[in-house]
Amino acid sequence: MPSIEPRIEPSSDRNARQSPGSHRDDFHHVDTWVFDLDNTLYHPRVRLFDQIDRKMTDFVMRVTGADPVESDRLRRDYWLQYGTTLAGLMAHHDVDPVPYLVEVHDIDFSVLDPDPGLRAEIERLRGRRIVYTNGSAPYARRVLEARGLDGLFDAVYGVENADYLPKPQEEAFARIFGLDGLDPSRAAMFEDDPRNLKVPHALGMRTVLVTPELQSHAHVHHHTDDLTAFLRGL
Repeated sequence: MPSIEPRIEPSSDRNARQSPGSHRDDFHHVDTWVFDLDNTLYHPRVRLFDQIDRKMTDFVMRVTGADPVESDRLRRDYWLQYGTTLAGLMAHHDVDPVPYLVEVHDIDFSVLDPDPGLRAEIERLRGRRIVYTNGSAPYARRVLEARGLDGLFDAVYGVENADYLPKPQEEAFARIFGLDGLDPSRAAMFEDDPRNLKVPHALGMRTVLVTPELQSHAHVHHHTDDLTAFLRGL
């Protein structure tokens, strides 16, 4: 999801875009590579998540009886406060997460194209490769298939695997990382939402913000707007 934090334009620090190879040494110890899904493993310019936003707003309208404008505001407010719209709906409206996740992820994946270059760079990474998304795992697998990235990852974790607790909640990370058995001190995480890198940073992970917006955050080690090029630099 797009960041809601203000842009900061640093001139020359470790959070700025870096030339290929300039960050190689920072990842020599990493043996587990954790990737967010939406707007990370595909570029936000394809606007895939716009479809999900509309379906979530429609769901909020049906549950609350609010008009489209108010429902869209609630959708965004729940995301800001809880990490996902679903978490807000569960907290305030006792929504069953299973049919919700099926409904909002029933979208057109044809806007996604296979990316052989990204596949090649992920395939070169040594160690385990996992996907961890606030969406559902079945949805994530459909995205990976559309991007030509299926079969690359050792595990795919959705919000259901954290008992519907979303990133950036600390307990959500604890459940997923505990389930996976990864060692955070030997792991790296790639995310498009800077909020979701605070806990990984605190746990000792290398953190990479993947977004076109140049931003600086104390809990972000690296920033890139080209994941393929960044991985090639490793």
